[in-house]
Amino acid sequence: MLIPDIDAFEERAAIAQFDGGLSRREAEDLAAQSQGFVNADAYWQWLADYVVHRQPP
Repeated sequence: MLIPDIDAFEERAAIAQFDGGLSRREAEDLAAQSQGFVNADAYWQWLADYVVHRQPP
């Protein structure tokens, strides 16, 4: 898996939330899924693990 694109994640979530009428949680789940994650929790956990270990999990 490639390192997630944080800018694309934030942009997609913002668009889904404000233009799509989704809650922030739903919008972040959608943005995470667009990058191959199950949901936003999995996305943020991957990033946290990457920061701590300095290599993809």
